[in-house]
Amino acid sequence: MKNRIIIALFYLIGLTFLSLGISLMILADLGAGPWDALYVGLSDIIGLSVGSWVFIVGILLILLNGFIMKKIPDFSAIITIFIIGILIDFWLLIVFAGFETSGMMLRVFMLVGGIVVIAIGIACYLQSNFARNPMDSLMMAIQYRTGKSLAVSKTMMELTVFIIAFLIGGPIGIGTVLSTLLIGPIIQFFYSPVTKFCGSLCDERLSREKDVVGVTK
Repeated sequence: MKNRIIIALFYLIGLTFLSLGISLMILADLGAGPWDALYVGLSDIIGLSVGSWVFIVGILLILLNGFIMKKIPDFSAIITIFIIGILIDFWLLIVFAGFETSGMMLRVFMLVGGIVVIAIGIACYLQSNFARNPMDSLMMAIQYRTGKSLAVSKTMMELTVFIIAFLIGGPIGIGTVLSTLLIGPIIQFFYSPVTKFCGSLCDERLSREKDVVGVTK
């Protein structure tokens, strides 16, 4: 039970960091990731908050993934997209409400910081297999249907979203390119130490439980 609580905390901390990083990149206004640019573009054109579009698009992806894979949609993913949507709106509409970037140096700092924070968040979030992000599931579904590698499937998915976000006026820029190129390596950089730290916490709990069992016997 304690190990599950630890994993759940990493899951929630990861989503909190992920949403903060996304918000920083959006506020930097130097280009967001393809999916985030899509959400911002939809928010500007149609209305509703960015977080609301995270949830709406996520629901559509869950249904699409189920259709592509010809199986019952993974509705547990609703939990993840709901939390991310709420947290993004929390950062953008409450914490950073009325915030204005006054200089290029600050915007660059927010952009780079946002990418790093996103990577840390994903490294924490990946410690749990619970409620997979529907974007990850879509990548798997594309790979399943096309027979291409995961790398090719992800590229196809990201390129399609990139084009749609560009066409609807989403914030595409240098930040989009940097996040696409750097996010993977930075996640890999943080994933190992985060996994070791998470494992050490869980192992410590397990060893204590084993010691208690040994004493009681």
